[in-house]
Amino acid sequence: MSTAIINISSLVTNDPSLGEGPLGLVQDAAVVIDGDRVAWIGETSKAPATDNAVDAAGRAVVPGFVDSHSHLVFAGDRTAEFNARMSGRSYSAGGIRTTVAATRAATDAELEANLTRYLGEALRQGTTTFETKSGYGLTTHDEARALRIAAAHTDEVTYLGAHVVAPEFADDPAAYVELVTGEMLEACAPHARWVDVFCERGAFDGDQARAVLEAGMRHGLVPRVHANQLGHGPGVQLAVEVGAASADHCTHLSDADVAALADGDTVATLLPGAEFSTRAQWPDARRLLDAGVTVALSTDCNPGSSFTSSMPFCVALAVRDMGMTPDEALWAATAGGAAALRRTDVGRLTPGARADLALLDAPSHVHLAYRPGVPLVSAVWRRGVREV
Repeated sequence: MSTAIINISSLVTNDPSLGEGPLGLVQDAAVVIDGDRVAWIGETSKAPATDNAVDAAGRAVVPGFVDSHSHLVFAGDRTAEFNARMSGRSYSAGGIRTTVAATRAATDAELEANLTRYLGEALRQGTTTFETKSGYGLTTHDEARALRIAAAHTDEVTYLGAHVVAPEFADDPAAYVELVTGEMLEACAPHARWVDVFCERGAFDGDQARAVLEAGMRHGLVPRVHANQLGHGPGVQLAVEVGAASADHCTHLSDADVAALADGDTVATLLPGAEFSTRAQWPDARRLLDAGVTVALSTDCNPGSSFTSSMPFCVALAVRDMGMTPDEALWAATAGGAAALRRTDVGRLTPGARADLALLDAPSHVHLAYRPGVPLVSAVWRRGVREV
């Protein structure tokens, strides 16, 4: 069955060859969906005949959001930690261990129910592609089951056994790195596409992070890195050196870090929900963009430092506090996320791309930043099927 969405006030294609500017804006537009793919883009007056038609009635359409960094396989709640932080306590990586204890105690069914709950939230807000990680089990059994559960819901699954040192290994981090790069990796690699490491004070240093990434690469996993969130460190340089798809957070960057990102193929994924929820310094997106770095936006949805599943919220934060224009922020939340996942079939609306799109209850994508906190997504198609 084919469907035409017609009378779109402003259609974001992310293909400059199809419309105006970097977003490839088409006015008074139509999108034709055939099966799970986009079949045609153009003006409504020129749209071909289809089996069905949906009247957008002068509303905007954007590509489905691509959330390239989340931590959704977990159990428990860290309300008390958030409350304390909002009362003056600083954020550190150590709080992860609270979620580890709850996750280990949860059943598979409880973990999956939690995952699907937050995926439903994200879908209703326009997210049609998402990545998610392990990292709250920190045993071979718990990391492997987290990845199995995640892989039932997305192809973009990341092995993050190196989130923090497991509490049982607090006095012997080298032994934990040996586990992460050995037995745990063997059990987890078949369920994952990516390998990640939290290269940060309180987690893993540069040498440990390199060992984790190189071991993952030997097992066919593609690297990505939690880098430079809490302070200056080796994470960004290491990410570029090993050809990581993304360096995520990128809050504290030297000129050399920015230059390395600009000269390489590693995407800088910015996670404004984390800065919002920890009252931390905002990443300087303007500095990265002006240097020619490819930038993505993502939620970092997790129970400790960024408990939001809303990509529109992250777009609004990026515009308000990180120096991005509304156009740049939307591109980063769609095509930028796709680049961070090395995908060309999502994050854009062009013939042949996957038919993932969101209809906004607004005449322009600019309203995502202009009307923060308002639920503007009124309909969502994923793989050509209307799901919201």
